[in-house]
Amino acid sequence: MRDRNVLVIGGTGFIGSHLLARLAAEGVGTTVPTRRYETAKQLTTLPYLDLEVANIHDDAALRRLLRGRDAVINLVGVLHGGHGDPYGPVFRHLHVELPRRIVRTCAELGVPRYLHMSALGASHSGASMYQRSKADGELAARSEPQVAATIFRPSIVFGPGDHFLTVFASLQRHLPVMPLACAQWRLQPVYVKDVAAACALALREPRTRGADIELGGPRVYTLAELVHLAGRYAGHERRVLALPDWAARLEARLFEMLPGDPMISRDNLDSMKVDNVVSPQTQALTADALGIKLTSLEAAAPHYLATPRGLDDHREHAGR
Repeated sequence: MRDRNVLVIGGTGFIGSHLLARLAAEGVGTTVPTRRYETAKQLTTLPYLDLEVANIHDDAALRRLLRGRDAVINLVGVLHGGHGDPYGPVFRHLHVELPRRIVRTCAELGVPRYLHMSALGASHSGASMYQRSKADGELAARSEPQVAATIFRPSIVFGPGDHFLTVFASLQRHLPVMPLACAQWRLQPVYVKDVAAACALALREPRTRGADIELGGPRVYTLAELVHLAGRYAGHERRVLALPDWAARLEARLFEMLPGDPMISRDNLDSMKVDNVVSPQTQALTADALGIKLTSLEAAAPHYLATPRGLDDHREHAGR
């Protein structure tokens, strides 16, 4: 591979851990910044990887991290970013200002490539702050013409360690019925290892320079269908109770009042007003165009959602 000295920002998260494993398997040298070594030290088992304690929001630290790199990959993203017009301050800080600072520093230091993780549905006219901030983040990613940017727009990403199917599986182990907002929302979940494959390919494929890449899985589902599948694979499929819009927004408002990140927010509901699927008329590259064979949810999800039978049996006999 041409790019063998890659900085991966946001590499300690869900997508990052799978991407780093893929790059390590291909012999790509990576550096991963983290604020706390202890929370990311499991990554040090991967070959060709350096874990560096650094604050990416400090300009001097960012310059030091970027100097001499062949490429930088930015995976940083949040679902909840506060409130504001056109979006809240956390969305602005992480989705827009951070990529602008990265590509500006890349231009100053001569780093030629920038790979940016956006999201399917990013739009300046989007109903949600999340969608609008993601669209402005794409503009920031392309704000320096001398830096060849590649933008990835995945649908919902699933796989071991996700916070999507695993959440629905866990809830169904404990709830007698599944109350669900936006039950008929259509989405095209894509396997995390397929997203990692697309990112790794983009590092070595010249035609991805300056390109948009939209990533959806091989099948479109409603959210209710995915909840049923998550429960079935976990061994606890429950009846789905589709919430009317007023009840869904009330539920989201209550979650927002609790400490920590809400399970769902009103901004999330706004994002779900538009189906999250790859359009057949897209002008972007797709997994098919890149030659990536997509993994079906049915092939992958049962292996990480199923509760180990032996553990269940042990608890039952122990009276737990």
